[in-house]
Amino acid sequence: MKSKIFSGMLTGLVVSAIANTMFAQPIRAGNSEFFCGILNQQPVTLMRTVRGNVPMIRWVSNDYFPPPWTARKRCLEVARRFQRNYDNGYLKYINPGRLNGEPVVCAGLKTTEPCTNRNLLFTLKRGANPDRTLQRLMDRDGLRSGYFLSEDGSASVDVEIYLDEATVEKNVSPIENETDIQP
Repeated sequence: MKSKIFSGMLTGLVVSAIANTMFAQPIRAGNSEFFCGILNQQPVTLMRTVRGNVPMIRWVSNDYFPPPWTARKRCLEVARRFQRNYDNGYLKYINPGRLNGEPVVCAGLKTTEPCTNRNLLFTLKRGANPDRTLQRLMDRDGLRSGYFLSEDGSASVDVEIYLDEATVEKNVSPIENETDIQP
C-alpha cells in the first residue's frame, strides 16, 4: 500500500515539475528564431516570436566595414550568432564591451558578463562607443523599457523586456543569403 502511495506521489511530482517547466518558459520560446530581413530597404536582424517579428539590429550603413562585410552579410552572420546564444540559453542581456581591443556587442547571462569569442554578437568600428552604438542600432520602442545602465556604468539591454516592448514588424522580406535581394 505504501509503495502505491509513494509511486502515485512520485508520478504527481514528476508531472507537476514537467508542467511547471513548460509553463514557466517565456512566451516566445519554442518557435523563436533569429533571421535577417529587409525593412524600409535596410537589412535588419529580427527575432520571430509569438507576437510577430521583432527588430533587434537595424543595419544602417553598407560601408561600415570593408568588403566582403556588407550590411546584408553582417545581418545574416549576426542573426546566426544571436540564434546560437539564444539556443544555448546565453541571451539574457545584450552588453557592449571590448574584445581583443575592439569595441563589441555581446550576449550575456548578466550585465557585467565579459565579452568572449563564444558570446560575441558583433564587432563595431574602431573608436566607436559601444554604449551609444548599441542604443542607436536597436529599436527605440523596445529600448524604452529594456535599456538601462549596469553597475559598471555601461549600458545593457534586458532581452526579455526588450522583446516584450519592441515594435512588431509585419512586412518583412526574409533574406536567406546575400544575393536574395539586390541593393
